[in-house]
Amino acid sequence: MTGAAYLEVERVSAHYGATRVLHGLSLDVAEGSFVALLGASGCGKTTLLRTIAGFMLPNEGALRVAGRDITRAPPDQRGMAMVFQSYALWPHMSVAQNIGYGLKLRGVERRAVRCKVGEILAMLGLDGLGERNVTALSGGQRQRVALGRALAIDPAILLLDEPLSNLDAKIRQTVRHEIRALQRRLGITAIHVTHDREEAMVMADEIVILDAGRVAQAGSPEAIYNRPQSPFVADFMGADNRIALTAEIDGETVTLPAGPDHAAAHLALDRLPTRAALPAGGRHALTGQFRSEAAVLLEETPSDGHDEVGRDAVLLRGRVEEVSYPGGVWRHLVRVSAATFLVDHAERFGPGTAVRVRLPVETLFLFPTAAGGTGTPPTAMAL
Repeated sequence: MTGAAYLEVERVSAHYGATRVLHGLSLDVAEGSFVALLGASGCGKTTLLRTIAGFMLPNEGALRVAGRDITRAPPDQRGMAMVFQSYALWPHMSVAQNIGYGLKLRGVERRAVRCKVGEILAMLGLDGLGERNVTALSGGQRQRVALGRALAIDPAILLLDEPLSNLDAKIRQTVRHEIRALQRRLGITAIHVTHDREEAMVMADEIVILDAGRVAQAGSPEAIYNRPQSPFVADFMGADNRIALTAEIDGETVTLPAGPDHAAAHLALDRLPTRAALPAGGRHALTGQFRSEAAVLLEETPSDGHDEVGRDAVLLRGRVEEVSYPGGVWRHLVRVSAATFLVDHAERFGPGTAVRVRLPVETLFLFPTAAGGTGTPPTAMAL
């Protein structure tokens, strides 16, 4: 994380009965930053958020805010507020009553509550809706009310537990930008749980990817997307096409010998986005991963020689099996030997077309096969 640590999560473990969910997890969050906890269902991201909030106490480890130990502090003494996935609004109360509820519990004078609620209504574009019952609001408006209730108490840290998952796609895109703009305007520290990769990319300063209760990688959206440090992270960030490779690593070059379905290739190590993950020297089994939009699809012609050498690109020869149009590009299912890959291209190649798939070195993530822990993927092709 960038900047001085404001929230410190130090070697935290958490259990549900005999099941260990968080495994000695450490995390630093800078003051005023927007951090997204990203991962699949069951990875521990909500458990981590609940532990930070104080709704769940860790079995091991410590939590600190601005140097103050909050490990055993109750939720109302942590200076935090949470926006829940279900909104958790009082259905019998008006918009204004819901927003001011936390202030009322704190014994704030009624006039001051009205003033604060008015400020929140104006800030969130809810002017004129203060007396309306929350059950009469749209999903997007209810989410703004839930956010307003959290912000009304002026929390030091705002916790967001998948707050947009109940909204339809169009409203979700609007609200995510509203929340991000509001967080920047207020300068508040925010921690956002989501399983949506795009949501994390557009909202967060820093992304923390969790896998089985551990931090798989943390960094800026650009770094996570362009320089994944493991097969898991690369796959989660969209590079889910996999090929099995046997390659020679010599000095600053990775060399792939030619085969029946691919050309020989020489790849410059300094142009690989994941160079640090590769072993030094010798012959190694590697797994290459790439995104469907990163590959270049070319029609095979009779003049294309099989003795061609790929310079800073891997060249595969295959055949189109299926084609679809998801919008903007044509999506091709290409079979190369025993493997199939998805490749997006501006032009349509019909089923049965012989093609070459070009994988530029800058878009190819290479890892030692053993690093993934699963060996050769079942649909991968040994080159």
